[in-house]
Amino acid sequence: MKGSMLIGLLGILLAGILPFNIQAQHHEEHHAELHHPDKDFWRMSIFMGHTYLPTNTSMGRETLVLPSVGFDIEYWFNHTWGIGLHNDLELLTFEIEREEDVFVDREYPVLLTLDLLWHPHSGIVFYTGPGIELEPNENFFVFRAGVEYEINLGEVWDFYPSVFYDYRDNAYDTFTVGLGFGRKF
Repeated sequence: MKGSMLIGLLGILLAGILPFNIQAQHHEEHHAELHHPDKDFWRMSIFMGHTYLPTNTSMGRETLVLPSVGFDIEYWFNHTWGIGLHNDLELLTFEIEREEDVFVDREYPVLLTLDLLWHPHSGIVFYTGPGIELEPNENFFVFRAGVEYEINLGEVWDFYPSVFYDYRDNAYDTFTVGLGFGRKF
């Protein structure tokens, strides 16, 4: 079930990417100059969001909403490709069902992912990559897939809404929606 959800999410992301490949070449080059320089650069950003966790709790089936903050460091090789270290902290202690009637406490988990970044067109950035969720009780392998839309606020500053899905191996999955503010160096 979890694997099919992840495959479905990646399929949706790929389907969204295809229309951008048929745009006129001169338009992409001009747009790239406005949003991302042709040379390499660093980008740092802060992020605030809400992480949605559908789970069985000791109280029954619920969707927990966890506030989260993030600090991201990205290195862009050019205006199209980059890598990013995305770091998130979920700001609550919560309980999840690991197995039937076995509940595990999670205390302020920290997620670290190393993502491949792709900026195909018009401010949209797709990202995906592996990572780890660190927590005092138990650590989990994480795989992240997401999309954001950069809105430039001048030459070096930007603002971006972001949506991403985190798959945890043999554990629980989360969906996060938030806003970030970044600066290019």
